[in-house]
Amino acid sequence: MSHTVREDAARDLSGSAAHWIDRNTVVWRGESSGELTHCLLFSEKGDIACALGDLTGDTGSIRLSPGALTGAQRARWPHLAGHGAFRVDPRDAALLPEALRGQVVAVRRDASGALLAATGVQIPGVLDDLYAEAVHAGLGPVWKEGGPEVSVWAPTARVVELALYDAPRGGSRTVHEMRRDDRTGVWSVAGTPSWRWRYYTFLVTVYSGAAGGIVVNEVTDPYSLSLAADSTRSQLVDLSDPSLRPEGWSSLPKPLAVPQERVAVHELHVRDFSASDLSVPADLRGTYAAFALDSTGTAELRGLAVDGLTHVHLLPVFDFATVPERRSERAEPECDLAAMPADSDRQQACVSQVAARDSFNWGYDPLHYTVPEGSYASDPDGPARIREFREMIAGLNGAGLRVVMDVVYNHTYAAGQDPASVLDRVVPGYYHRLLDDGPVATSTCCANTAPEHAMMGRLVVDSVVTWAREYKVDGFRFDLMGHHPKANLLAVREALNRLTPAEDGVDGPSIILYGEGWSFGEVAGDARFEQATQFNMAGTGVATFSDRLRDAVRGGGPFDADPGVQGFGSGLAGAPNGSAANGTPEQQRERLLRYQDLIKVGLAGNLRDYVFTASDGRRVRGAEVDYNGFPAGYTAAPGEVVNYVDAHDNETLFDALAYKLPRATTMAERVRMQTLSLATVLLGQGVSFVHAGSERLRSKSFDRNSYDSGDWFNRLLWDCAQGNGFGGGLPPHRDNGHRWDYARPLLADPALLPDCAAIASARARYGELLRIRSSSPVFALGSLAEVQRRLTFLPGGVREIPGVVTMHLDASGLDPRWASVTVVFNATPETRAQAVAALEGAPVTLHPVQAACDDPVVRQSGFDPATGTLSVPGRTVAVFVRPAP
Repeated sequence: MSHTVREDAARDLSGSAAHWIDRNTVVWRGESSGELTHCLLFSEKGDIACALGDLTGDTGSIRLSPGALTGAQRARWPHLAGHGAFRVDPRDAALLPEALRGQVVAVRRDASGALLAATGVQIPGVLDDLYAEAVHAGLGPVWKEGGPEVSVWAPTARVVELALYDAPRGGSRTVHEMRRDDRTGVWSVAGTPSWRWRYYTFLVTVYSGAAGGIVVNEVTDPYSLSLAADSTRSQLVDLSDPSLRPEGWSSLPKPLAVPQERVAVHELHVRDFSASDLSVPADLRGTYAAFALDSTGTAELRGLAVDGLTHVHLLPVFDFATVPERRSERAEPECDLAAMPADSDRQQACVSQVAARDSFNWGYDPLHYTVPEGSYASDPDGPARIREFREMIAGLNGAGLRVVMDVVYNHTYAAGQDPASVLDRVVPGYYHRLLDDGPVATSTCCANTAPEHAMMGRLVVDSVVTWAREYKVDGFRFDLMGHHPKANLLAVREALNRLTPAEDGVDGPSIILYGEGWSFGEVAGDARFEQATQFNMAGTGVATFSDRLRDAVRGGGPFDADPGVQGFGSGLAGAPNGSAANGTPEQQRERLLRYQDLIKVGLAGNLRDYVFTASDGRRVRGAEVDYNGFPAGYTAAPGEVVNYVDAHDNETLFDALAYKLPRATTMAERVRMQTLSLATVLLGQGVSFVHAGSERLRSKSFDRNSYDSGDWFNRLLWDCAQGNGFGGGLPPHRDNGHRWDYARPLLADPALLPDCAAIASARARYGELLRIRSSSPVFALGSLAEVQRRLTFLPGGVREIPGVVTMHLDASGLDPRWASVTVVFNATPETRAQAVAALEGAPVTLHPVQAACDDPVVRQSGFDPATGTLSVPGRTVAVFVRPAP
């Protein structure tokens, strides 16, 4: 080969701009005229290279001819619809399996044979086509007659062997040949009963584009069920082994399942739960085992369950990368953090010094999707994490709470040849979503996975089913769910629905699903598939978080330059804080009324077709209310929305109110605004979701992204004498430095430190809201028709009071005690009166829960039967009931 390459020709074979989408078709941007010739070169040695103006290497060739994409192909690969298409020569079809087990390069030449361009080839599509039957193959360790059969899908590998170890680290190994099934691309080996509890890895000989050649990767099993510490080796375990099951596990009694629209969720981090709980033995703080103890924290959870909480949502508890799993290898801050000034930058500096080696991380950095995280276990080597995870589930169930697991299938911690990369070292270039020219997409933060590829989609389904069946998890929250295809979430739902108590020990249909339905990055706008986003999931029963209610209540958005932008629950209604970001009084009033419409949509379950009277007097559907240029209402049923005003992301509610309420606001008034804000979540239709500790005024000292901020900034304090976390110093500069000037004077203000009375009041009000929510079925209407028939907002239009939302619920024929329930949210500082014609002459009273509570302000709420007028004190949510006839 002696042709000269033009200077502008693509010669970098590290990229992959060609896409082999099925066995018959290659797609590549650029000319496809008959004057040019195209082919795929392949090399089992992985030695194709550019040299002296052409390609070198020991190669074979697959001929390509100009073609066109079919309608089905364009629908399957919409982001490639504008590219040129080439047909694989049928005479070369037999070469495909061998070609895919080495390096593949797409080549374009001119009529004279001169090289015009060459690029690597993306192969997920053709792998899914050739090995379609792999979706039905057994993977991971499957136990047969006492011994394991171990299988891994590695269709591009030249050789796969299993390395067997006696110990979690060190020691010698034996290497066992694995047999390849050419039909599925699965490699398998049958072991003996003596393999039980032993550790293993795969030795995968494969072409890696990241390495630029053939490599032998020693890698753990993507379908691992147990691991050595720090995920260095997989372990052969049988999850049905009695030694891995706590006493009574097979017949574990579950709290009563509730329809999704009745679900009330507390979002909790395993380490947060007990790391600061002095009633827990020091060696068990921050572990799974803390949930099985009789402690201050577990007593609080039992109390919340009695009040009406139904689910605890655990932040990631699968195996993640960023916490050393052996305690001896961790480092904690050595400074006296509590002795430092409340507004100092020294706390964050001390915490940041050891952040990479301390015991805390949120855990959104997956390594192995179907193994419990080892840093929460008493021993990270081997099966202790399995048993202790199950004991945690049993403990939470025993407290009266079902358990939701936060799952992060949309990305991995690493890709390529990184030692922390698992999937990509088994099948390079398959499990991750690649951009058009080959780099791994990282729009989620890290290496994006590609659940649109068959075997990644299958891994998601298999993993979820394992957690449900083997660990009795009651629900799943999907991180960045919009990066999944809608079809993938529907496949998860279908697989769970097939689980039965008789066959699987769990009731699959009762397992709830929700996630973040945001649309962004390379998949935004259904660019590659129909996404699992807010709008697309309507009608599926899978719920999505709504930012509409959150922003209306808190004010502004999470990324405002000035955190003082106020909302319905943070002072926009009559308590201006002086920030120029809030605009003129006229602009504030207009925005407040817009926020009230968003709140109404949220209280009605974010239904797209719910019709009500907006603040401007128009009759509108939920989808006709504007939210930053998008429809506010988008669900088809109330259970498809997750309403919230705070979560682990962004500032806690207490911290947001500290930024937004006028500095002179008393602590008693702050508690009332905290309660009012939470009431919009707890008394609305749909899933209610609250960040653990918000019922106790939890603060993270203004840290808006505490994923790696250590125990100090993430403290969850069950003992009110320890405070609520506020005044713990300026939050880490990394994500908060731009707001230090706003935070510093507030942190230094002792008036913003709640005492035990304030914390107890907040907790009491929250419990009352939970009890009210669970006291009547009108707070959990299951359909658009029921919401439309029973829920109205009064009065609407020109008579609407800025800062007051009144929601009337017709309970007739549904609630045996009450004919109606009316909720008044008064966010203004003054008492407001609201006439409700439907209540004239009726014997309306304050809800029994509030009538018996120790809040003297809410008990001042009144009703005049002559005029049907409800009066509610300032900064108060009051619930009125009318007895059933």
